[in-house]
Amino acid sequence: MHRHWFERSALRDLLGADDGLADIHKLYACHDRLVEHKAAVFDHLVQRWRDLFNVEFDVLLYDLTSTYFEANPPFAEADKRRFGYSRDKRPDCVQVVIALVVTPEGLPLAYEVLPGNTADSTTLRDFLARIEHQYGKARRVWVMDRGIPTEATLEQMRHSDPPVHYLVGTPKGRLSKLEKDLLRKPWQDARPGVQVKLLPQDGEMYVFAHSADRVAKERAMRKRQLKRLWARLKQLAGMTLTHKELLMKLGAARSQYPSGWRLVDVQVHDQNLTFTYRLKRDKLRQVRRREGRYLLRTNLTGSDPAELWRYYIQLTQVEEAFKNLKGDLAIRPIYHQKEARIEAHIFIAFLAYCLHVTLARQLRAHAPGLTPRSVLEKFAAVQMIDVEIPTTDGRTITLTRHTEPEPELKLLLERLRLELPAQPPPKITTAQAETATPM
Repeated sequence: MHRHWFERSALRDLLGADDGLADIHKLYACHDRLVEHKAAVFDHLVQRWRDLFNVEFDVLLYDLTSTYFEANPPFAEADKRRFGYSRDKRPDCVQVVIALVVTPEGLPLAYEVLPGNTADSTTLRDFLARIEHQYGKARRVWVMDRGIPTEATLEQMRHSDPPVHYLVGTPKGRLSKLEKDLLRKPWQDARPGVQVKLLPQDGEMYVFAHSADRVAKERAMRKRQLKRLWARLKQLAGMTLTHKELLMKLGAARSQYPSGWRLVDVQVHDQNLTFTYRLKRDKLRQVRRREGRYLLRTNLTGSDPAELWRYYIQLTQVEEAFKNLKGDLAIRPIYHQKEARIEAHIFIAFLAYCLHVTLARQLRAHAPGLTPRSVLEKFAAVQMIDVEIPTTDGRTITLTRHTEPEPELKLLLERLRLELPAQPPPKITTAQAETATPM
């Protein structure tokens, strides 16, 4: 794969190197030297992004994902490949957990590879210390989803010097406890289509947000799941199945339609191998009331509610980063067996993501409407070719030339302030003289 990629690219000509550059052992040796420079590389990138885009790193979005391995345990005691909660729906595979901090623009500030059985709630404290150690103390706002911070970590953030601000999603169970207090509070318009209620409590602010767009989206998702589950249950009710087969098929339906399943009461009758199902109408009414509504918690007690909502919905930037890593940048499959090379592989994927998001920022300013993928597809039209011209004295002149870009691509290069490299000088090769064979 690596040699196929090298031969299809122009690296040989651009770097003036031979095929030995793509030797697999050399590439593995590069892996072994990469990770020790990770902190220095991110320091450099942060400074470059400041220079290029005038970016401030005062709002940080934090989230976690996992990537799995189709490998056979057991591994060494200290190996990070472990079974754990799989966000890829592959609980049968060992995995590592990746914690990531990005800016609202999607620019990554740091990441960490953690054991695959790491609980989300145990990761934040160390990451706070790491960011403070690498980039110094500052007044930062950490935006996180529910389940990541513990009460102890939030208390530590409130009492830091300077205070570390946070905005975090809150489990819906807490909404039940605060519902009576929130009912007495008036709705305020935060932005078109978004209303909020504010509830100060114990030095924090609870922000109860209602988004019309999110209501429509979540309601459509819930209806789709419930409709498909209902059709599947009706189908199963008409089948003749053994008790084991019935339980397995019901279990599969529950796994496939989890949010719909919570709204249906299914009772299996062991005596006659049948089951009944009915809609939980009280539960459905409660779910409908809470669709598109979010309870946020923050120690930014004096902030504009519209700004707090904007911070929270920017968590989608972390999800977009994970989507790019697992999609266009293909962080999987990982064939390495040594843990250091696994971490180097993930580091290379993050460097590719850094290039990807930097290009996206450049496009937003100079060529809005284009995506990094579409631009790279346009760049692929530029080819390197060898033109060979024989001479009368038996030699060959080789002209290595890149093709001239089409007008559309030339305009794009100008907008992005990019230049194609200079055409390489010609190479002259002498024909091999025939060797005489002695009699």
